Order: sequence, then structure tokens, then C-alpha cells
Amino acid sequence: MKRVGILASHNGSGFETIYKACEEKSLDAQVVLVISNNSEANVLEKAFQKNIPNYVINAKKYPNESLDERITLMMKEFKVDYIFLSGYMKKLETKLITTYKNRIINSHPALLPKFGGKGMYGTNVHKAVIEAKEKISGCTIHFVNENYDEGEYILQKKLTLDENESVESLEKRIKELESKAIVEALQKVIN
Repeated sequence: MKRVGILASHNGSGFETIYKACEEKSLDAQVVLVISNNSEANVLEKAFQKNIPNYVINAKKYPNESLDERITLMMKEFKVDYIFLSGYMKKLETKLITTYKNRIINSHPALLPKFGGKGMYGTNVHKAVIEAKEKISGCTIHFVNENYDEGEYILQKKLTLDENESVESLEKRIKELESKAIVEALQKVIN
């Protein structure tokens, strides 16, 4: 059984998706650690309720330390095999990326390479898709490397935009698509 660590900044909907898939045995894995850079993140309470060790690692808490080093050490301490970024809003640094090469996975709410890169997250992505008058959007599950949204793709899932699609409706539809894609991608990588 593979051990999964989660990095999240807010709600951690990807964490919930993975946790549920592990519980239902559709993933041969277990979530063993949740780390957030945000002490107010809802994902910390969700992890606590599920008895999963959870920690805050940020510059405020560790002002004179390498956060990259601290996160890497903690992932090793918990014997994490794969790391999933569940809306993690910090760029990963070299130590973590090289230690977990091709074992850090991210979900992006668009069809990369379009609508990726710095600042392209959440509603920003959906707004850009609608403003560009795209007919198709979707999500990309990919490995993480040193550059935002440029790692090798594991899979992409598509949907067709409705004529009167709003940012809110697109975001809701992509989140539903993402939860299926996350599990499918992890099955491909882990199982």
C-alpha cells in the first residue's frame, strides 16, 4: 500500500477525493500526512477529524529555516511515497522536487498547456477560459517539476462549455471532473 502526503493551502477538496478513494479501496493507498502553509486552512480540520497527522509549515512559524528542507524531511519521516498538491499555493523548491522526482502530482483546472503558469489557479483560470471564448475546457493531472504547470501529463479530461457558461458554473463542473480525474490518474500511477 502506497503512502500519500498532501500539500494544501485551503479546503483540500483533492485531499477529500483521495481519502475517500482510499477508504473505498479504489486506490491501494493511504493518506498519512497533511501539510499546509496556511494555519487557517480548512484541510487541517478535515485531516484532524480523520485522525491524519497535520502540520502548518510556513515562514511565520519557521522564520529562519528552509521550508523546502522541513517539508522534505517531514515527508521522509512519514515514509511518503507520493505527494499530491491539493490547491497548494506555494511554488515547490528544488529539494522536495528532486527527492520526489515524478512522485509529486498536481491537478490543474484547465487543459494545459493553455491557461497554466503563475497566477493561473481557481477562478482566474475559468475566467480566462471564458474570456478567450474557448469551446472546450477540462483538467490536467500532471507531475510537478521546477516550473508552474509544465510537468509531464498523467491524464487530461475534457468537457464542452455551455453557451451561457459562467465562471461559477464552469468551476463547479471542472471540480466534479477533477475528482474523477484525480482518482483515475492516481490509479494509473500507484496501482
